[in-house]
Amino acid sequence: MLIVLLADMEFAQSSASGGPIHMPTADALADDGLRYNEFHTTALCSPTRSALLTGRNHHVVQSEPTNEVDAATLGFWASIGILKGKPFAPDARMKKILTEAAEVGDATARAIMYRWPTPDGYYYPNSAWRLGYAGGYKFEEDGARLLNAYSGFFVYATGVTPAMVSRVVGEGSNYMAAVVDAKGDPLDGGKTYRPHPPPNIPVKNFWSVILYSNQTRSMIQTDQRFPSVGGQTKGLRTNDNGSVDLYFGPVAPAGGEQANWLQTVPGEGWNTLLRLYGPLQPWFDKTWRPGEFEPQP
Repeated sequence: MLIVLLADMEFAQSSASGGPIHMPTADALADDGLRYNEFHTTALCSPTRSALLTGRNHHVVQSEPTNEVDAATLGFWASIGILKGKPFAPDARMKKILTEAAEVGDATARAIMYRWPTPDGYYYPNSAWRLGYAGGYKFEEDGARLLNAYSGFFVYATGVTPAMVSRVVGEGSNYMAAVVDAKGDPLDGGKTYRPHPPPNIPVKNFWSVILYSNQTRSMIQTDQRFPSVGGQTKGLRTNDNGSVDLYFGPVAPAGGEQANWLQTVPGEGWNTLLRLYGPLQPWFDKTWRPGEFEPQP
């Protein structure tokens, strides 16, 4: 087992994932067939989630001070038997409750993320493109934590920084996710889609699209080394007007456009994340839109 820890650097930026940051050791591992296949996040909407998301499990609570933790959070932990100076020994009844809570919490958080019910979770009207940050990177509005946004984000991602929601033109990075097609149906690994980003993709640095598994929430595992395509992809074909035709599906398109194609797996649902590094004004004023996922015949 190999555990790789990345400090405030996204997976898309590593050269082992097709990004611009040269990481020769990660490249060597990838060349030998070792790739990321699991990201660990917490997807529980319950006191259990509070304990796990903050890293405050029983062992940590016993070994570290808790005087900086607010009373409500301490109460959440206590409600499932995590108390300073006391053993964590749930009986059969409590184990059953905690197991069910984890399953329901996971399903709830996934539903929030993948089927966001209100317009504030989308970047454009009548679009599949999802925002990651309702309430900003702190998931707050007028001092109140937006629990749906908070829970939905952390079932999908592992960390958040202010740079991810920067509104400075040409600086930081911005993101959108899509989990359904233009008809509102889940993206299907057995179907082919052709998104069509229009000309003048508004970035100062570069853009990328990566495909992720709905189940593992990690990059999908296919015959391709990188489940990503973007402005730095070697051999990427652009149209005469600067637009790009991308192909996502189980079979490569005819016509030699393999560099524009990302492979999917029949029977497996997937989602995608569009990353813009150094976004420009047409992104912020929404005059540029990446296009929707139209199923192809």
